[in-house]
Amino acid sequence: MSEPLSPFTKQQLLPQEETLEIFKKKGELFIGIPKETAFQEKRICLTPDAVYALVSNGHKVLLESGAGKGASFSDVDYSEAGAEITKDVAKVFSCPIILKVEPPTIEQIKLINPQTILISALQLKTQSKKYFELLASKRITALAFEFIRDTDGSYPAVKSLSEIAGTASVLIAAELLSETKNGNGLMFGNISGVPPLEVVILGAGTVGEYAARSAIGLGAGIKVFDNSITKLRQIQTNLGRTLFTSTIQPKNLLKALKRCDVVIGAVRGTNRSPIVVTEAMVEHMKKGAIIIDVSIDMGGCFDTSEVTTHKDPTFVKHNVVHYCVPNILARYPKTASISISNIFTPYLLKIAEDGGIENSLRFDRGLKNGLYFYHGILTSKSVGEWFDLKYSDVNLLIF
Repeated sequence: MSEPLSPFTKQQLLPQEETLEIFKKKGELFIGIPKETAFQEKRICLTPDAVYALVSNGHKVLLESGAGKGASFSDVDYSEAGAEITKDVAKVFSCPIILKVEPPTIEQIKLINPQTILISALQLKTQSKKYFELLASKRITALAFEFIRDTDGSYPAVKSLSEIAGTASVLIAAELLSETKNGNGLMFGNISGVPPLEVVILGAGTVGEYAARSAIGLGAGIKVFDNSITKLRQIQTNLGRTLFTSTIQPKNLLKALKRCDVVIGAVRGTNRSPIVVTEAMVEHMKKGAIIIDVSIDMGGCFDTSEVTTHKDPTFVKHNVVHYCVPNILARYPKTASISISNIFTPYLLKIAEDGGIENSLRFDRGLKNGLYFYHGILTSKSVGEWFDLKYSDVNLLIF
């Protein structure tokens, strides 16, 4: 009698290796980094170290020749890190992912392929309706890095750049006070027997906190003014010491301004920075005192502020030196580039790990917050209302 035929082969009956289910297919990124063309913009989104990390994970980076020069990174640095270097601008803009610091110009958008992913700053106040109409016509998915939120609800890009701006404001003030810059010849630094410099800081946000941190580190006496008690309490907690803090009351503020050597303006508003210091208050300040208006990119918080450039950064009004350069970070492009790169790199690796931007947006609410165009559909309420454009709720588009 013959044996009954088994439905399984002998090989199939042997113990097999377990195969785990794979939920996400890891995506391969192809990133194009063009050279920044905006006035005095020298930053770059990725450092050579960041490029190396991406290339090591199987991704491709195409860099326009000279893109890192302003931040002291050479083409050789990027080439050795695994990036491909090209002088063909159109080739860089034809990449599936475009990474920029400044938003692209109208001419640059025309070079971008349909369905491309664009990651850059948005700078809403400087944009035109045509910019958004062009993005829509190309069905582009666009993310503004200044609106990407962290797990704690903060904006990491804005916070990092504000840290640099706050620290820079004190370094610039120290430079302007020196005699070689026709200053009062006063030095930051708590020199024994010499009364310390007095610094007034307007605004207790990230810029104000890092300005305070630097000024204290250099031995100055500081006074912080802000109308938010929560922020004033927070700055004392973060700095781990008791400071002079006050709400912005004209009488108290004028008294502090009369005595101070440096005043740093870091007050932000929804649309325009509120004017906190009037011209009459500036007239009462010491001769040769320094005003650093970090809020100048939002209109400035001093009545006497006027926009200046890195080439001609200061002017004197009522015997007070005013420094009102809007892109203060352009002084330190390498530090700013490393800071931006540290934010971008984990996000890019995560997008690849998630299997593409679609999945990342589905799982990461903070990243979704930075989205303002999804396949050519405007998803930002603020952009829609500002430019009178039709917009859709992102949550109805991404499930």
